[in-house]
Amino acid sequence: MEAHGLKIEEASLTGESFPVEKKLEAILNNNVSPGDQLNMVFKSTWVSSGRAIAVVVATGMQTEIGKIASMLQQEEVKTPLQIKLLDFSKKLSIVIALICVIIYGAGILRGEDHIRMLMTAISVAVAAIPEALPAVITVALALGARRMVTKKALIRKLPAVETLGSINYICTDKTGTLTQNKMTVREIWTPERDPMIEMPGVDSLHLAMSLNQDTLQSGKEIVGDATEIAAVQYACDQNKDLIKSLVLFPRLNEIPFESERRMMTTIHQYQDQYLVITKGAVESIISRCTESNRTEILAKADVMAEDGMRTLAYACKLITQLPLNPIKDYEIESDLQFIGLIGMIDPPRPEVLQAVKECREAGIIPVMITGDHSKTATTIAREVGIMEPKDNILTGTEMASMTFEQLSAKVESVRVYARVSAEQKLTIVRTLQSRGHYVAMTGDGVNDAPSLKMANIGVAMGVTGTDVSKQAADMILLDDNFATIVKAIREGRRIFDNIQKFIRYIMSGNAGEIWTILLAPLAGLPIPLLPIHILWINLVTDGLPSLALANEPAELNIMKRPPRGKETNVFSGGVAMHILWVGLLIGALCLGIQAYAINQGITHWQTMVFTALSLCQLAHVIAIRSSDTFIYKHGFFKNQILLLTVLATIVLQLVIVYVPFMQGIFHTASLSLVELLICFAAAVVVFHAVEIEKWIRQPK
Repeated sequence: MEAHGLKIEEASLTGESFPVEKKLEAILNNNVSPGDQLNMVFKSTWVSSGRAIAVVVATGMQTEIGKIASMLQQEEVKTPLQIKLLDFSKKLSIVIALICVIIYGAGILRGEDHIRMLMTAISVAVAAIPEALPAVITVALALGARRMVTKKALIRKLPAVETLGSINYICTDKTGTLTQNKMTVREIWTPERDPMIEMPGVDSLHLAMSLNQDTLQSGKEIVGDATEIAAVQYACDQNKDLIKSLVLFPRLNEIPFESERRMMTTIHQYQDQYLVITKGAVESIISRCTESNRTEILAKADVMAEDGMRTLAYACKLITQLPLNPIKDYEIESDLQFIGLIGMIDPPRPEVLQAVKECREAGIIPVMITGDHSKTATTIAREVGIMEPKDNILTGTEMASMTFEQLSAKVESVRVYARVSAEQKLTIVRTLQSRGHYVAMTGDGVNDAPSLKMANIGVAMGVTGTDVSKQAADMILLDDNFATIVKAIREGRRIFDNIQKFIRYIMSGNAGEIWTILLAPLAGLPIPLLPIHILWINLVTDGLPSLALANEPAELNIMKRPPRGKETNVFSGGVAMHILWVGLLIGALCLGIQAYAINQGITHWQTMVFTALSLCQLAHVIAIRSSDTFIYKHGFFKNQILLLTVLATIVLQLVIVYVPFMQGIFHTASLSLVELLICFAAAVVVFHAVEIEKWIRQPK
């Protein structure tokens, strides 16, 4: 109802970078986002300057902050890994049940003891179910989370680590994430005319920028209004001797900034005269100047504004006598001489351009969602590579007039959203998800919390973020840096790759065991393995190396390939076919060794089959450390933990084969050197077969 220089800090609610000046004028448009409601003040925002009288029109859940609290009551989205593993377990359980029935039935038909066949069928079921999977996934995610903390990304919810690998849209805030959150003078412009103040080595505009301001020096840091800090910093950087000159211009009086005038004036002693310096909005300053080139000045200011810069004009004059009360006598702000224009912007972080480039190479689309004005947002988006000429920008007002269907048809071509509300951010996330995309959403304010919770990955800012946004997020950026998100996505992809390698390894080994047991009776051979052999392979041969796979480094092309889509599962990328043929190969080799040993009259043929099966699986785990790259090119010694685990497993296998005490427990017998070499030869065949598969799958 009444306002005097009222400015409100609304960053946590609207995302606006700077305090918003409030006005009394009515707004007739109904589709106005909170950021554009200049005649309203909101609960949970802060008065930065001025005073006012207002009428309360909403309380509790009806306030803007209350509406956000209501939106936070939504159900959390399941991660891609949770969805895929749930589907995988259901299908695997059915297949294993059928296989166990077949094995038990085939054994009974052959006249085998039904108790032994029941134990064998149960052992196969235990072996076929990858019960180490939860442990391996947890270890992989935990190791990934630990690595990400060193890269300034703190994981709050462990499944989020893997989900990062599925992300194909990053909806990011502008201020502080893409930019430095520090206003900087980017451009200055001065008309061609003689300076009013003649001082060697000192520019008139730089002097005005240094004098007309209210910043304070706190140690090495300058504190105060962001625009004034930017002006002072720029002037001092351009003129190293400027600080020494300021003492020649002591401030005598000032006229503070007022929203009606949109100007601020300071008065300084200058020799035997008085220097009046006025800064403010270009239109306001020009109206008080004697300039004849007003059109040129306004045109230059328009160019700066089109480039997304915040403009500030400076003017001055020399007077010989001070008015009695300059604060009331505004005539002192007339007949000024225009000094120049400055254009300021919050510049992009230097590393963001490369991070955005990496995103595009990885098939990830970055989108800017900000509470700032569209021109500023467009400028930054183009500078960092988010926006190209063919891309669209959408404002909150435009979104308010669109239906969900209209937004859905356009959402994939939009790269910048400006002046949007909390509800609209949530709508953007939902719309992208409805189009089959996995979305990461960054934010720092209370208004970001609902969309952070709804997104597949909610990313809160650790430095500038509110407690509400951090509680709603899956991940917190400790440096508020967009490039950190890209590092986290790389880690997420690596983790999914390693989980997929584990499934490839464990299921191929299980398939080899099942084929060996299932095909032996069909080939006229006795059951090749005892239940205790199957359990040993399941717990030791499968379990130890699979845990070490979590430490496998990233593939060379990990950020050069597109993200996984919704149709992708743990068996995609040829994994299912790999499991089938490697399982058959291992089964065929084991049955071949069994037939050879029986034909040669070797009584401990079962030990040979048992050992060959274990060694084949260990050779397989070394070969699948990379899905597409030959292991020697990938780096044979990169994962030393895995190599040590494989070596330790081989030693344990030899212990139960050659130590008499263990022989009694596992029903094994000592193998001759030739017999042992035959088992190792089978493992070598498996290793090279997997390497040949990589060569076949490579592009021509």
